[in-house]
Amino acid sequence: MTYAGNRYEFEDRLLAHLKVAIAAKLRLREGFLLNWQIPAGEGAGRVSLWLSPDVPISFQFGGSRSPELSRIWLDALSRSSHGIRGMVALGEQEAADYLQKAGGSSAP
Repeated sequence: MTYAGNRYEFEDRLLAHLKVAIAAKLRLREGFLLNWQIPAGEGAGRVSLWLSPDVPISFQFGGSRSPELSRIWLDALSRSSHGIRGMVALGEQEAADYLQKAGGSSAP
């Protein structure tokens, strides 16, 4: 993902879900935080990035095929964006766990 001239690396399947969730928010002209953790092997830490509909964003994938999207994963990303931390880049299992704790999920 490239945002405001900076490149951020995500695995293709996660990036595909982030693209849909981010586009839905930006389409409504909503600014929001996107948060993720940096794996220990890449230096560790956390990133919080303010996304605005007025700043160009692009998504570049390593693979040529579009991954299958999960409604549960998309729902978790969307729901997390309404929390005080903003959208959290969750993995697929983390998304399912998040929705279970939140008390519900979309149909698969």
